[in-house]
Amino acid sequence: MKAYVVEKIEDKFVSGVQDIETPTIEENEILIKATYSSLNYKDALSSIGNKGVTRVFPHITGVDVAGVVENSNSKDFQKGDKVVVTGYDLGMNTNGGHTEFVKVPASWAIKIPKGLTNKEIMTYGTAGLTAALSINELLNNNITQGEILVTGATGGVGSIAVAVLSKLGFNVTAISGKEDKIDFLKALGAKEIILRKDFDIENKRPLESEKYDGVVDTVGGNILAEALKIVKYDGVVTCCGLTSSFELNTNVFPFILRGVRLIGIDSVECSIKKKEAAWEKLAKEFKIDSLEKLTNEINLEEIQEAYKTLLEGKAVGRYLVKI
Repeated sequence: MKAYVVEKIEDKFVSGVQDIETPTIEENEILIKATYSSLNYKDALSSIGNKGVTRVFPHITGVDVAGVVENSNSKDFQKGDKVVVTGYDLGMNTNGGHTEFVKVPASWAIKIPKGLTNKEIMTYGTAGLTAALSINELLNNNITQGEILVTGATGGVGSIAVAVLSKLGFNVTAISGKEDKIDFLKALGAKEIILRKDFDIENKRPLESEKYDGVVDTVGGNILAEALKIVKYDGVVTCCGLTSSFELNTNVFPFILRGVRLIGIDSVECSIKKKEAAWEKLAKEFKIDSLEKLTNEINLEEIQEAYKTLLEGKAVGRYLVKI
């Protein structure tokens, strides 16, 4: 079978498409004939040997995959079932979705809900799942209308969050460092766009005027710290990324004076039930009509160039990998 493989040769990491043997499944495992995968920032880090993501080489990247069960050693899945796998160790130290056949523990897989095709669910992918989990936290904490700030808005998670929140009737303000993508964000439904250079500034004041009912933050760092200062009383902020920084230099005033709640979002190890609920939302009330606008469809041979774009911070929307 063909697979996108990363190898460590001496002190360098090289990657590309190779022909390798199809894996054999064991008890409580399934073999998936992949139809689509996607690219995520974590995949790009794995491709350059980031030890926080991958330590086992040679390695197949791809932290998510959708396809059809080819063979099953699990009572929960039969040959022909359409399934999706995201998170857990897939694409990290377990071979991932950038290959024709993927072996995974059956406990990682979810049957694709009605209302989503294999292509659609991988257009969402891990990014869409993360966006849905973030939006669910807003709704579950009584943020059901009003003003929402989305950071890193042209990225995978951010762009899907903008589109879904707009569909749900929120007034969305998007932060982006890409001035040439203002029209793209407006097409997704953003009412206002703030350029990163105008927001990511040094500000020593502990609080600012209340502006947003909620925030979907995908970047961390100073942008998250500044966003916390302008959330309204009893507001909710979700945090799922660190492309700006893993550090958060803030103060307690938003939390003790305004009752702001900061909620971490993890799509990797969260329960299957939580993932299933998020996918059901994306198949129904969260489903957006602008998926094609978000999608750059590529094949296995084009992954290497796409990784460069991701690592340089130039990616817009989602990369869908047709297997």
